[in-house]
Amino acid sequence: MSRVIRRRWISSHDGPSRKDNRGCEYEIYVPDKLVGRNFMIDGEVAADIADAEASIARLNVEATSLVDTEALARILLRAESVASSRIEGLEIGARRLLRAEAARVLGDAPSDVKAVEVLGNIDGMVYGINAVGSGDLITVEILLEIHRRLLSGTRLEVYGGRFREQQNWIGGSAYNPCSAAFVPPPPELVEGLIADLVNFANEDSLPAVAQAAIAHAQFETIHPFVDGNGRTGRALVHLILRRRSVAPRILPPVSLILATWAQDYIDGLMAIRYRGPATSKMASEGINLWIGRFATACKRAVDDATLFEQQARSIEASWREKLGRVRARSAADLLLGVLVGAPVVTVNSAAEMVGRSFIQTNEAIQRLVDAGILKQITVGRRNRAFEAPEIIAAFTALERQLASPGGDTPTSEPVRTVPRRK
Repeated sequence: MSRVIRRRWISSHDGPSRKDNRGCEYEIYVPDKLVGRNFMIDGEVAADIADAEASIARLNVEATSLVDTEALARILLRAESVASSRIEGLEIGARRLLRAEAARVLGDAPSDVKAVEVLGNIDGMVYGINAVGSGDLITVEILLEIHRRLLSGTRLEVYGGRFREQQNWIGGSAYNPCSAAFVPPPPELVEGLIADLVNFANEDSLPAVAQAAIAHAQFETIHPFVDGNGRTGRALVHLILRRRSVAPRILPPVSLILATWAQDYIDGLMAIRYRGPATSKMASEGINLWIGRFATACKRAVDDATLFEQQARSIEASWREKLGRVRARSAADLLLGVLVGAPVVTVNSAAEMVGRSFIQTNEAIQRLVDAGILKQITVGRRNRAFEAPEIIAAFTALERQLASPGGDTPTSEPVRTVPRRK
């Protein structure tokens, strides 16, 4: 049975105002554990789950038209990481992020603080999806390592990969929980609740999308870290989808939709924080509301990712038309396939991706520059790099489209801050 703990906050008088310095009685929410619970899923919600899982599976099976299918996976992983960071207030455009990433590859520490945080999110996501394949166990250690990578290089790096040892809260004052919107469990309960969550994430009794939705909501409710809870919790979604073989190669950028449906997202998470027995009507209605919204977000994310894949295919086809005859398996041929997933490259990074020599790759890049496919830029400390503007524009358009409730920015304006279209 979920419960509430009532505690007294004693002011430390560190705040700048009387409101920040007051003491108060406040409530801490402790959720039910997940293992052994009987989740009753309504018929309509079950249909939404089935549609979402079929869409994700179809994206993973049918997205084979690109020369390098992994290119689509790479760019959508970045889109997902950008969106997950954006929910936390980290605003950054595609070009800015990709250039910072290229600078880091060249050995330059990016000076862009926001870029460093989003790159940490990408690092955590990449580690997680490589650590968990079909049928593999999700472990507490994997979650801690994702979190450590996420906070690496930030001002909160010291807290990376460590459960919190103090009470935290969401909303209200930064100095006390008196006006907080939600206060998660006390630190002494975190490890036990996370252990239960991980055990639940390794079960197979529920459909994968329902399991991912419940696990994510429980993670957000536990809020086990000082910072980075949302991003780690959304990474957990993709670990479950990979473990259950629903999304073995390509991640649906569901965080882009959750960022657009921000209030629905928050309301859905709050709906599962019922009080009393897990068998109550309130508990069942809350769980079904959240799972239904999450499944719909997954379906919408796949629909828009599919449109992006089609656009990327058209861009690659137009590149090949510009270049004319290209010898199969040549550096230029291979480079056209990987640019979708890596729109900003150096000669060295491109050579590594296509498996060709520096000289061969340099010649191929020059050919693409001459054809107007690539543009030379400077990243970091006067380092030479090259970007594919059409793919960056398509990436930006994808984020703008996913920020539109109607999926069409000319008729339905984005409801959150998004990069401007050039």
